[in-house]
Amino acid sequence: MAKVISKILFVLLVAFIYSCNSGTSALKKVQFMGEAQGTYYAVTYYDTLGRNFQSQIDSLLEDFDQTASLWVENSLLRQINSNQTSVLNPLMVDMFAKSLKISKFTEGYFDITVGKLVKAWGFSFSDPTTLDSSMVDSLMQYVGYGKVQVVDGILKKEHPEIELDFNAIAQGYSSDMMAHFLSSKGICNYLVDIGGEVIARGCKPNGDHWVVGIEKPAEDKYSTQKVDVKINLDNMAVVTSGNYRKYYENNGVKYSHTINPFTGFPVSHTLLSVSVLSANAWEADAMATAFMVMGLEKSLEFLKNNSGYDAYFIYNDNGEYKTYATEGFKNIIVK
Repeated sequence: MAKVISKILFVLLVAFIYSCNSGTSALKKVQFMGEAQGTYYAVTYYDTLGRNFQSQIDSLLEDFDQTASLWVENSLLRQINSNQTSVLNPLMVDMFAKSLKISKFTEGYFDITVGKLVKAWGFSFSDPTTLDSSMVDSLMQYVGYGKVQVVDGILKKEHPEIELDFNAIAQGYSSDMMAHFLSSKGICNYLVDIGGEVIARGCKPNGDHWVVGIEKPAEDKYSTQKVDVKINLDNMAVVTSGNYRKYYENNGVKYSHTINPFTGFPVSHTLLSVSVLSANAWEADAMATAFMVMGLEKSLEFLKNNSGYDAYFIYNDNGEYKTYATEGFKNIIVK
């Protein structure tokens, strides 16, 4: 597919899984792929009726883009950012509430109000550019999750120039939407993947879990993908965030697409990628972004003080790739 970008996770699909309601002999495999949000999506499930839900999935993803995409010209998000409207639909109200939850939990390391900075740095519609400190300082007044709120479905901005960017949660959120849709149709064992943001439900016929591969950081965005480790994914979501494929170069300097909401500059540290486990892909997506902003040391300190998340970090130690996995993550690595 011409528009498909390199994925962060490799998904190793298995051939058969248990059905919630019948034996494996009655199962029919359904598998399809498509494009959404500038990347691919892939769905695999088994259904006794062999129903193909691709058209419904495509419609669901198209509706989502009409709400939350920065690339759809007349999306609700584009209208919000240009102050054409301040009325949010239920989907955006929910995304905003979830984003605010993670912003508060991470004390601002995750922040959807970085939209103005993302665009200024050239990671949106404008060409890649390099900003100096004075230019960044002039934009920082429009950044801060405490400067926006939703009251009765209406977005209230402290300043009209504030722009929202849901990219750090959108793919995870839409992965959850696809998963919920399949569950509503009685599909209990499936694998959903949008650009490497993966949700697994169910198991193999012998009781084994789905196996997902985490990519080894590449030298550059054009490098061939290689698996670093494989994990058993047991009714969980896993999302990886990294800076080694999403960047641009200017005068020999790489600028990451991850913007630090406290400094206004692209992050620059030793952390190359982080993979986060959660019951929900939206939460894993947001937390992975927060950890990429924090860097390795702050992330480990955060995990020490806040239980409930397991993660796998790949970082650069004087030119050598090294890894760190929480205990829960170690337990699911395929030996």
